[in-house]
Amino acid sequence: MEKEVKFSLVFRDMWQSAGKYVPRVDQLVKVAPAIIEMGCFARVETNGGGFEQVNLLFGENPNKAVREWTKPFHEAGIQTHMLDRALNGLRMSPVPADVRKLFYKVKKAQGTDITRTFCGLNDVRNIIPSIGYAHEAGMISQCSLCITYSPIHTVEYYLNIAKQLIDAGCDEICIKDMAGIGRPAFLGKIVAGIKQIKDITIQYHSHAGPGFNMASILEVCKAGCDYVDVGMEPLSWGTGHADVISVQAMLKDAGFKVPEINMQAYMKVRSMIQEFMDDFLGLYISPKNRLMNSLLIAPGLPGGMMGSLMADLETNLESINKYKAKRNLPFMTQDELLIKLFDEVAYVWPRVGYPCLVTPFSQYVKNLAMMNVIQMEKGKERWGMIADDIWDMILGKAGQLPGPLAPEIVEKAKREGRKFFTGNPQDNYPDALEKYTQMMWEKKWDKGQDDEELFEYAMHPAQYEAYKSGKAKADFLEDVKKRRAEQEATHVSNEPTKVLTVDVNGQAYRVTVAYGDVNPEVLATTQAGAAAASPAAPAGEGKDILCPLEGKFFLVKNANETPVKVGDKVNEGDVICYVEAMKTYNAIRAEFTGTVTAICANQGDAVSEDDVLMKIL
Repeated sequence: MEKEVKFSLVFRDMWQSAGKYVPRVDQLVKVAPAIIEMGCFARVETNGGGFEQVNLLFGENPNKAVREWTKPFHEAGIQTHMLDRALNGLRMSPVPADVRKLFYKVKKAQGTDITRTFCGLNDVRNIIPSIGYAHEAGMISQCSLCITYSPIHTVEYYLNIAKQLIDAGCDEICIKDMAGIGRPAFLGKIVAGIKQIKDITIQYHSHAGPGFNMASILEVCKAGCDYVDVGMEPLSWGTGHADVISVQAMLKDAGFKVPEINMQAYMKVRSMIQEFMDDFLGLYISPKNRLMNSLLIAPGLPGGMMGSLMADLETNLESINKYKAKRNLPFMTQDELLIKLFDEVAYVWPRVGYPCLVTPFSQYVKNLAMMNVIQMEKGKERWGMIADDIWDMILGKAGQLPGPLAPEIVEKAKREGRKFFTGNPQDNYPDALEKYTQMMWEKKWDKGQDDEELFEYAMHPAQYEAYKSGKAKADFLEDVKKRRAEQEATHVSNEPTKVLTVDVNGQAYRVTVAYGDVNPEVLATTQAGAAAASPAAPAGEGKDILCPLEGKFFLVKNANETPVKVGDKVNEGDVICYVEAMKTYNAIRAEFTGTVTAICANQGDAVSEDDVLMKIL
């Protein structure tokens, strides 16, 4: 009898792997019937991961989006699944247990059937509570093995984790090959080994970038895999996923029972995706992310991160070249920076204990590597700037690292008086729903249907406040306007324009540099957008606290912190604010003891390197 293999369209991840944003709810509702009409998908990934933060970033209510997006698939009998980061829920930092529990209740009520839970450390202590939360909410618990390639991550290592998750009651196992670097034979052995432990449903998720994944799909299916995650044009391949057409043809020829594809509907969906990209989403998609690249094998960075990585590189490159411009040094190209970053990831990764390079730990390792590159390019020492969330990973607060830390990291922790943690990671993050409920009551905000607004606030406090105030939407629209102007300028001149920060007699200015014949109206619009992105001139007296990197300014990163105010006394070393960059909050500490006389940026403002954040007298 033919072995049946079913397909899941990872629609959310297709977008996240290509760029920064996912479609708006009106676009999602528009494309859903055509996806159903294709007739080949048993499952569709509808939310999870960074989906909700992305909605909030462009001023859209993610709860409304999830409810409307899942509804047509339910009516068609297609299962929906979402991505859950275990201890981190839907964000980059750990989540209290009561918020995690509410998360499942809300998502089930909104129409999500399956939760795919993963921990980038493969620490079962972080995953197992989600099995109980899922079952209590009436959801299918699919637990993940995060695949990477290192001396520590062997077949036996993964089978041991799978057995623990199966014994804990999970319903399914996902082989989450997020970087696509799992070698085909290696993955086949893992799937076959799991099937020997228990004949449990297995779903395979991989990315195309390094070039292994078609062979890997064939191997895991031969070993007994039941579901395969796929993408489709124009967002398949590259840092995305294998296209359903190719996978279907390959497996059909190999003797598997696979569904047929309605090609008229495929072309309809393909056309809609391109339409969404032409609307605004394409402004955030790097053309390089549409290419496959064997260079991705060595750093092992996940496809889902490459979309934002290429956007981050532009900002990081600007920071480095600003430094070089001041010193009349040759500028660095983006390709040179990318290679330096990949080399530094290879240096950093084993020294911080081989965490699987998946959210949030892929970002932590990449951010640490990037900060090292930036610091060393500026003549400073490696490991000079490590964000608090990254320290939590290093110290064990997020779970047990698979491998040992390098002596240089251990010594740095000791010098800074940091303590290692060996207990249950969840114990570090006390319940918080009562506090957020009180805050919503004070603000006269409704908790929403099935407490979904309370959940959203507790999960993403800073982004939710920006959404409620309208700032998120305004910032998003301004960013789209700026990107369109830059794109238009590029088309007119056939040469790129670039917004740079330059130093003139000690004063920082944001300027637009263009080459060739540029439309003056377009250039003026671009310059206006750049000027709007710069904080107002600082007031007050005292010494400047300068921004060490480009990002967004926040006084606090969660509701448990009390923001610093003008007039507050601070001591040297106190955390006084944060700069969120590359999805990580970087703590800014007082460099001396004194009184805060000025706060020079507003919550959520874009800030550049060397901008004055505060003044202390």
